[in-house]
Amino acid sequence: MMARFTLFSIVLLATAGLVFGQTAAKKSSRSSRVKWQAAGAADDDQSVVQTSAEQRSNRKTPSQPVVRISHGNGDLPNEHGQVWREYDLSPYTVRVTTTKRPEQAVVDWILSETGYEAWHGEQVALLSATPRTLRVYHTPEMQQVVARLVDRFVFSEAETCTFSLRMVTLAHPNWRAKAQRLLTSVAVQAPGANAWVIQKEDAALLLADLRRRNDYREHSSPHLMVHSGQSTVVSALRTRTYLRDVVPKPNVWPGFEARPGQIDEGFSLEFSPLLSTDRKMIEAMIQCNIDQIEKMVPVMLDVPAIATQRQRTRIEVPQITQFRFREKFRWPVGQVLLVSMGMVALPVPVDAKAKMLVPGIPLLMSNSPPRADLLVFVEAKGNTELDPRVARTPKDQAKSYRGRY
Repeated sequence: MMARFTLFSIVLLATAGLVFGQTAAKKSSRSSRVKWQAAGAADDDQSVVQTSAEQRSNRKTPSQPVVRISHGNGDLPNEHGQVWREYDLSPYTVRVTTTKRPEQAVVDWILSETGYEAWHGEQVALLSATPRTLRVYHTPEMQQVVARLVDRFVFSEAETCTFSLRMVTLAHPNWRAKAQRLLTSVAVQAPGANAWVIQKEDAALLLADLRRRNDYREHSSPHLMVHSGQSTVVSALRTRTYLRDVVPKPNVWPGFEARPGQIDEGFSLEFSPLLSTDRKMIEAMIQCNIDQIEKMVPVMLDVPAIATQRQRTRIEVPQITQFRFREKFRWPVGQVLLVSMGMVALPVPVDAKAKMLVPGIPLLMSNSPPRADLLVFVEAKGNTELDPRVARTPKDQAKSYRGRY
């Protein structure tokens, strides 16, 4: 009896183990199938995300514009009362032979007089010029301004005038104490600058007195010939080269490539005069740019080498002072315009060994870069055709003193 019960128990345990094993296998199979399906779903989601990203990327650079474009009704809008006018420029442009596009001066003066915003705002406006015709689409009020300005060009028929333009530097601005009684102040917007008008006789006496100073130096030709409305440029520039950077190149001796740089040091003065229709007033734009290298700051860099494990090379970082001046002046023809731009960077390049010196007088012994009071004398001399000694210096053929200093 006992043996029969033991055998029955063994059979029962074996059957239970078999059933439990089959159940566990089914659960394992079902779990792996669920994991596989989840992984497949994740791959599908990733593919969808990638496809969506590609579609968005493609939409960022469409082959056709996405903005809505209308061809309009073929007419220029005139909600503000704009009218079309055409002005004949041929009496002016046929006589100006020193520049390829004399009509551009008319456009530049119109923009300077009216402002760029007047032509790029809410109201539709148009300004276009050819050598023969100036086309303007604007309000009647603006057309009157343009007509008066064009008259100043056409009425003169490109009359060529002689202007004495002297650019002078002084080491100290104390000249004003003696000349103050001769000067009549003129409004200036540029910070640090002053301007005056002075009678021609008094201007000659003032120049003669300034020439007796040891720190007096003149930087431009005294006489220029320029057509009314056109521009002339006087410049004195010198190109300075330096080692700007190095780029490692193991296959090239000595293991790197030097990158040179260059800077134009000096000054550039642009003068654009325009006479009034009655020839009694002068309106001129004066623009001056000065670039001065105060010093070169050295930097030592570790660079790869072919022969040795380590080598160093020196590059330079320029320390530059820049001065920018742009102002419009209006004064009587019978007087001289005198502009002081203040104590600015010396307008001519200075050698490193001579930084302590202004021609004729030593400056204070310091490490500061040279500064000077920059003066510009402008005087109208009349029609240059009466004076054949005057050199022509149009804007396209600017007078340059490059390399002279």
